[in-house]
Amino acid sequence: MSDANQGKDVVAVILEDHRTMEELFRRMRSVEADRGAALAEFSALLIAHGEAEESEVYGALKRFRDIENEEVEHGAEEHAEGNEALLKLLEVENVGSEEWDERLEDLVKAVTHHLDEEERTILNGARENVPDERRAELGVAFLQEREKQLASDCGSVERVRALVHG
Repeated sequence: MSDANQGKDVVAVILEDHRTMEELFRRMRSVEADRGAALAEFSALLIAHGEAEESEVYGALKRFRDIENEEVEHGAEEHAEGNEALLKLLEVENVGSEEWDERLEDLVKAVTHHLDEEERTILNGARENVPDERRAELGVAFLQEREKQLASDCGSVERVRALVHG
């Protein structure tokens, strides 16, 4: 892992990914962009990000008393919904077709809702209740798991399908 990521606050790292996802949505909607490439990048990031949150961050946050366990569990449910919407988009053959555009909007809706809710509840709770040092440790763990996922081609349609139908 690069020194730049050493000791990065987990909240900051997660927010950075959220902004990247929003940028990728803009590219996927743009007729001037390589929408297929943007989708491939988005797919890998969404899966790696969600898996890293669930394995390294969510469980740790549940141990802090002012963070709602229901919110954390709801976050995991929303990951599953986002993954389902992603799979439906990945399964459309023609990028930019009417069906593709419709499924893209379903994906944007599911993921944007989750990002917004997670930022307002879980991440604000973490920022207020989790000590800096612990947030830095979680940031490192999150990034390591995310890199491991990305290196394993986690965004391929087969991997997403296995996750959804797991």
